[in-house]
Amino acid sequence: MIALIQRVTEAAVFVDAQCVGRIDAGLLALVAVEPDDDEARIRRMCERLLGYRVFPDAQDKMNLSLTDTGGGLLLVSQFTLAADTRKGMRPSFTTAAPPEAGLRGFERLVEFCRQAHGPAGRVETGRFGAHMRISLVNDGPVTFRLQS
Repeated sequence: MIALIQRVTEAAVFVDAQCVGRIDAGLLALVAVEPDDDEARIRRMCERLLGYRVFPDAQDKMNLSLTDTGGGLLLVSQFTLAADTRKGMRPSFTTAAPPEAGLRGFERLVEFCRQAHGPAGRVETGRFGAHMRISLVNDGPVTFRLQS
């Protein structure tokens, strides 16, 4: 499982001009499910998303996690993160999970994050398989690629 996380002051995802997920300060995570992603890898990604220390403490050092700050988490499926781009001029998606497995893995990640991060509203999502438009204000900018 791969996640590209961005610390944001706000982020929203739209499908057909309708907002389907929105957060204030927190993390936007673009997520790709890979063929070998099992329950343990999905749980580990949840732990990393909620526990990765990318928010500033009182000394302005990145020492606080999403769990510490109570910020929002916007999860958006993005299979293109798993693309093989090592050769040629067109990406190959053979390294991404097939759509059915991708949906199951993504939904499981959402479930784990909602259980671990508290009340509804703190974890929002896009719509799996839809053409989405994402609006965000990257804070820092702070962007990391996580893999489990």
